[in-house]
Amino acid sequence: MPLIPANQAQLVRSSQKDEHYRSLIKNSVNEAFQSVAGSKNWLNWRREIELLADLSYFSLTTFSAYQTLGEEYVHIIQVDPSKCHIPSRSRRSFFIFCHIFFPYLLDKILVSLESHLDDASHERLQTVSPWWSLELWLRRSIQKVLGLMSESQRRTCLPTVFILQQNLSLLHRLHVALFYIFGYFYYLSKRVSGITHLHATGLNPNSDGSIRSSYRLLGMASLVQLLITACLQFSSYRLRQRSNQDWGFLRKLSTHHKSSSTSRVSRCILCLEDRRNSTSTPCGHLFCWECITEWCNTKAECPLCREKFQPQRLVYLRNCN
Repeated sequence: MPLIPANQAQLVRSSQKDEHYRSLIKNSVNEAFQSVAGSKNWLNWRREIELLADLSYFSLTTFSAYQTLGEEYVHIIQVDPSKCHIPSRSRRSFFIFCHIFFPYLLDKILVSLESHLDDASHERLQTVSPWWSLELWLRRSIQKVLGLMSESQRRTCLPTVFILQQNLSLLHRLHVALFYIFGYFYYLSKRVSGITHLHATGLNPNSDGSIRSSYRLLGMASLVQLLITACLQFSSYRLRQRSNQDWGFLRKLSTHHKSSSTSRVSRCILCLEDRRNSTSTPCGHLFCWECITEWCNTKAECPLCREKFQPQRLVYLRNCN
C-alpha cells in the first residue's frame, strides 16, 4: 500500500490519543506513589514521577521502534528525513530527550536561576532540597556562574529570566502555527530530531487537500493572533519599565512640604498608610503613586469604583496631601 505524508488532522488526532494514554499512566503512578509514600513526598516528587511515566511510555513504543498508541490509531508511522527508513535508535533517543528531559531540565534551570537571583526565595529553598537532589546541584552550578557577575548584572538577569519564561509559550504557539501552515512537525522535538510521519493511503486526495487548506487558514489566523499578543506583551513590559523609572525618580523627591501637624493627612486605601506622592485616577480617587502603579500592573481599573482606564492617564499631584 503506498504511503503519503500524514496531514495535520491525523497528527493532531494521534497526539491527542497519546496524551490520553500518557495521562492514564501518570494518574495511576501518582495514585500508587501517593498511597505508598504519602501526600507530602508525592508533592515533592510529582514532576519526577510524571517524567518517569512519560519515559516508560515512549521507551515501550518509540524507543523500541514500535508505533505509539496514537500513531497506531490513525495508521501513521515515523520516518527519518529520507522518508524511506524508520528513524535510527540514536535519532529516536534524541527525540525522547528533547521531548521529555529537555523541558524538565529547562524548567529546573529557570526556577533555580530565579530563586538564586531572588535572595528571599534562595534562602527559603536552600533548606528544602536534600544533598542528592537535582535542584541543589543546579543551584551550586548557577551560584558559581553568578558569583563571577557584578551586582548590576545580577539585577539585570532576573527580568531576563522572566522574559524568557514568558517567551517560551510564544515560541510554542509560533511552532504550532507553522505546523498548521506547512503540515510537518507537530512537536518541536520532532522538528529538531527530523522525524516525520507517513500515512497508509486510503484517503481521497481531494479530501486531503481540503484538510490541509483548512489548517493552513487556521495557521495564518494563529500567526496574526500571536503577533497581536506579542505586541501587547511588549507594550505592557515597556509600560512597566516606565512606571518603575518614574517611581524611582519620585522616591527621590523631598517630602518636607507636608502639611502642618494640625492638618489631617488622608490615608491610601491600598497600603492603609499616610498617602505619599498623591496620584489621581481619571475618576478622581487618590492613592500613593507606588500603590496605584503596582495595582495597574495587575488590573487597569480604579480600586474603589472599578472604572477602567489606561495607566498612562494617572496624574501625579505635587504639593498635595
